Amino acid sequence: MAQKTLEKPEARMASRKIVEKPLPMEGLRTLRGLKIFSGNANRPLAEGIAKYLGVSLGKTHVGRFADGEINLQIEENVRGADCYVIQPTCRPVNENLMELLIMIDALRRASAGRITAVIPYYGYARADRKTAPRMPISSKLVANLIVEAGAQRVITMDLHAAQIQGFFDIPVDHLYAAPILIDYVRKKALKNLIVVSPDVGGVERARAFAKRLNAGLCIIDKRRPRPNEASVYNIIGEVKGKNCFILDDMVDTGGTLCKVADKIRENGALKVYAACIHGVLSGAAHDLIVKSSLEEMILTDSIPVHALAGGKLTVLSIAPLLGEAIARNHQGKSISALFV
Repeated sequence: MAQKTLEKPEARMASRKIVEKPLPMEGLRTLRGLKIFSGNANRPLAEGIAKYLGVSLGKTHVGRFADGEINLQIEENVRGADCYVIQPTCRPVNENLMELLIMIDALRRASAGRITAVIPYYGYARADRKTAPRMPISSKLVANLIVEAGAQRVITMDLHAAQIQGFFDIPVDHLYAAPILIDYVRKKALKNLIVVSPDVGGVERARAFAKRLNAGLCIIDKRRPRPNEASVYNIIGEVKGKNCFILDDMVDTGGTLCKVADKIRENGALKVYAACIHGVLSGAAHDLIVKSSLEEMILTDSIPVHALAGGKLTVLSIAPLLGEAIARNHQGKSISALFV
């Protein structure tokens, strides 16, 4: 019986531009014993990964009881198999997190040989430290839950804070979408390009990106009076007469990003582009982006993008990159070689 989802994949993803660039595979692979499973969080991405690897998605039933509890069953033999669960913990966060934990537990109890949680977008990552008294460190709690459920390895992408890797007591492969974004930007052949970090915390990411593109670097000095709100104070660097490329790990409400774009245009930038790996796009984020000074917003499909066709959104597929990482992990090959 094929996997059941709460919604049709095409309804969850909505229509939008997708750019997929396959990565070269090193000859014929031996993927015997590898199995790919998926919950309801991002089934189209899981299907893309399975297609890249040349395997079928594992047969599961992921449904709900009448009271909303998750009803899950693995519907094929996994004894001794190398199993990968593709499940970003995106909206609805708690539902998708529980699906991930329950599927890992089901595989463990079915005697899977090895269980790897593939989490393209790691939710609760913004709560990686105490920013005020009597606050939780939720990202550490989530890490504990994943390990306790039975995961033996985690593959994730562009964590909000790199130190989250240390919250796990199991190996973590931290992937980066930069090669996919850089390839796309190079094809645009923008002149006088400068990469903009929207905050001090993203400087390292923006610097590495700028180095690969042989571009300049600009930093935005901003303050957050409260969550999902920001005020832009200063622009550190010269943007006048430049094509600016804002780089961030995620976009949630879009308010901060649009303020940064408007501020850059006010200071004489020719055109402003933005790239965010994880397109959370809460509330009216899509409308804000459409009305902003941005020429184009580039996202990946780590999270299903619920947006109308066309407009300013372009979605790049990370399925080949994740598929290559899974294949290399299965075969005991280097994953870091993908980012040299």
